[in-house]
Amino acid sequence: MAITPRDFEILHSIVQSYIETGEPVASRSVARARQDSLSAATIRNVMADLSDEGYLSQPHTSAGRIPTEKAFRAYVHSFMRGRILSAELQRMRSELSQHDSVERRVEHSSHVLMQMTRGVGIAAAIPMLSQTLDHIELIDIGNRRVLMIVVTNDRIVRNRVVSVEEAVSSDDLASIRNYINRTFSGWTLTEIHAELRHRLEQQSAAYDSVLKKLTVLYAKGLLDIELSPEVHLEGASNLVGLDLHLTREKMRELFRALEEKKRILQLLDQFLEQPAGEVMVQVGLGEADSTMRELSFIGVAVALNGGFCAKIAVLGPMRMNYEKAISAVLHMGQAFQSISS
Repeated sequence: MAITPRDFEILHSIVQSYIETGEPVASRSVARARQDSLSAATIRNVMADLSDEGYLSQPHTSAGRIPTEKAFRAYVHSFMRGRILSAELQRMRSELSQHDSVERRVEHSSHVLMQMTRGVGIAAAIPMLSQTLDHIELIDIGNRRVLMIVVTNDRIVRNRVVSVEEAVSSDDLASIRNYINRTFSGWTLTEIHAELRHRLEQQSAAYDSVLKKLTVLYAKGLLDIELSPEVHLEGASNLVGLDLHLTREKMRELFRALEEKKRILQLLDQFLEQPAGEVMVQVGLGEADSTMRELSFIGVAVALNGGFCAKIAVLGPMRMNYEKAISAVLHMGQAFQSISS
């Protein structure tokens, strides 16, 4: 049954008070905080109805009520349509623009989220599609070895050293480099591979000196770059001292999970399935990990140029400041996207 606007206002006050104090909330304290004439008895009846609907629980008979996961979900729903503040967005965009690589931006984003929310800041750049080539460099390093450097449009740099049976001169390497850069800069690597295979399979390639030398390097893995997700987490120590109702061993399990890159990526994938740009709030993460049942997750996914998806998130206790956390995640996601476009 849907609760009335008045009942929701009372629920909102209870959740807000519990976030601020961590103590069960009594009807008398809610009545004192309100500006209308509702009596403590009336509010007590509303709280009883909210308990029946699963929004509140009562730890002890004589104590006040505490909000349940269902109450927190109703509470955070009112903040889901966060407003974009141009000054805040410009500040974050300016800070991110000082970093010229995806890796550095990911690291900076997690640090800023941690500072703004006092929770755990998480940022990841995940390759979704084929990368777009900016340029390559080919360097003769002696002993029939060539250093192959591939730079994509998002400033990701990958390099590989290969050995060749016959030495390739610096002039030949320069010719191959120029051929690739002039022909394929701005193409996705998938497109480049398809076109290069077509060109190298043509009979004329055997008579073209550049393509002949290129065939050797291509067979050695030129443009075969394995991109792994860039993930950074900061602020796990902020969970120390929180009353998460975990044993010492379970607390160690939680910190071990947060240290695993694969586990963080699973969390991001599980809770950020909605369309890009929409903030997702998950109250209680017990379904993902039993040690996270009293944690909440706030995140957003945004598409970046060059075939990456950025996932920005905050992990914190149920009693976090949701309005501030949602705003921080929303602005950081927008800034990350704008600086990468």
